[in-house]
Amino acid sequence: MTVREYNRCVDDFADAVYRFIRADLRDDDRAHDIVQDSYEKLWKQVTEIKYESAKSWLFSTAYREMIDVIRKERRMTVVGSYDDTGIIDESQYSDLNEVLHKALATLPENHRTPLLLRDYEGYSYKEIGEITGQSEAQVKINIYRGRLAMREYIGELENVV
Repeated sequence: MTVREYNRCVDDFADAVYRFIRADLRDDDRAHDIVQDSYEKLWKQVTEIKYESAKSWLFSTAYREMIDVIRKERRMTVVGSYDDTGIIDESQYSDLNEVLHKALATLPENHRTPLLLRDYEGYSYKEIGEITGQSEAQVKINIYRGRLAMREYIGELENVV
């Protein structure tokens, strides 16, 4: 990959990688750091990676970096967990985006990530499998289970709007 192609990668893919990581972490600063680290790793291997495969490589690298950050934080932060699944908010939501983000936050990471890659970023099942390290069948199962859990969380659309 040439320097011009690398710069094109930054222009073309940085926002999509950031949105993908930001959706999982819900933290702007950590998402920016992970995207920056991913592009730094791409720069270190710029001679070995072709532009055509850079997008998939960036998403895979950012995903692995995010997993490492999450694991590191889990080891460092053992304060206690708070389970708010028993609390039901009786107020009516008018912001569908907020409801979707809350529903996504309830999903386990192995369901949320493939679902985001498929429905938000438009990746194929095969590409998602390459990014997450899962088989194509497992990706389909996790997406199905994630959608089912979101449907149960959200309930009827009339109740949301």
